[in-house]
Amino acid sequence: MSEHDWTEVVGAAGAFALLITVITTIIIQVARTWRAHAVLAREGEYKKLAETAVRTQEGTERQLAELGNRLAQMEARMTSLERVLKDVE
Repeated sequence: MSEHDWTEVVGAAGAFALLITVITTIIIQVARTWRAHAVLAREGEYKKLAETAVRTQEGTERQLAELGNRLAQMEARMTSLERVLKDVE
């Protein structure tokens, strides 16, 4: 092989290495972008789930407060009824 042939081989190998490097870099960047989109979508779903949980918990707290009020009213009525029954005896 002549010196000119070796130059072509080295140039072709360099061009091949450069092409492989560029393709690999593009693939890695695309994969990172997809992964970032997946993470954002997952975080959005978690945010919706957390908001739903908070709304449900607030509703439960309201119901519990209402039941507490009803129980207090029933307790007051029961106390009044007990007094009446003691007075009747």
